[in-house]
Amino acid sequence: MICWLIRDRLKEKNLSGKYVFITGCDSGFGRALAKHLDRNGFRIIAACLSEKGCQELMASTSQSLKTVLLNLTDPSSIDDAVKFVRKETEDIGLYGLVNNAGRSMPMAPTDWMQLEDFRTTLDVNLMGLIGVTLKLLPLLKKSRGRIVNVSSVLGRLACIGGGYCVSKCGVEAFSDSLRRDMHHFGVQVSIIEPGFFKTGVTHLESIERELFRLWNQLTPEVRDSYGEKYFIKYLRMQRLSMNKLCDADLSKVTRCMEHALIAKYPRTRYGVGWDAKLLWLPLSYAPTFLSDMMLRMLLPLPRDGKNQASRFQIDV
Repeated sequence: MICWLIRDRLKEKNLSGKYVFITGCDSGFGRALAKHLDRNGFRIIAACLSEKGCQELMASTSQSLKTVLLNLTDPSSIDDAVKFVRKETEDIGLYGLVNNAGRSMPMAPTDWMQLEDFRTTLDVNLMGLIGVTLKLLPLLKKSRGRIVNVSSVLGRLACIGGGYCVSKCGVEAFSDSLRRDMHHFGVQVSIIEPGFFKTGVTHLESIERELFRLWNQLTPEVRDSYGEKYFIKYLRMQRLSMNKLCDADLSKVTRCMEHALIAKYPRTRYGVGWDAKLLWLPLSYAPTFLSDMMLRMLLPLPRDGKNQASRFQIDV
């Protein structure tokens, strides 16, 4: 343990002026990381979805920080952003890529979803991440750099329907195979697995708006199988989890991102947040029957559900 702690604290030298490309910098983890690394001497290229996000970030950082518009669902937007990064870093290569951009909604029981609901999330969280990474690999190999992919604890334990857990499981698998492939070229890959934090991904009003949309478009057959009381209890569960579990201290995540970039021996995975370490990650290692039972206790019971664990039901 002592040897591991010492090894974990060793840092790379002469990182000032190195280029780091960060996606999803309009708000949340991406914006906080861009500001922090900019203050510490890195040359940041921050990708934002909107002009407003670019302007707000540039107004609060140094002149060395560059911004670029990036829509991960648009291949031409990805190509334009990659061209910009190549132009900026062609002399020394790209030291760091932080794939932070993502979306969570819609999230709800699986049979509330349409195929398009899955696609809108997968296109950003997984396919967009893969597209950016593949196009920037030559620059990263040139500098023997770092790739930091933001997944989630829900990529280790899928507990809710929709594309979010599916996409984050995909990020985990892609990162594992990428890490093994890039090891030969000196490119190191790390995965950040945050628990629940107060960002746009966990914005309660947006989550509830999507739930109402999904509920209102259900067929009478599906809606009757759940019952009106289920929907009300499901909303209460969402409010309870977002209010009680979400951590407002984003620096817990950005410190792990920074460590993955500057440590001489970055970790493969960073589980972040008290709920991740004490609840979600332990449950992901538990026998399936046990994790299933625990998750059933947190969710309401459908009208037509025949749940053997219903005696453990908690009415939230």
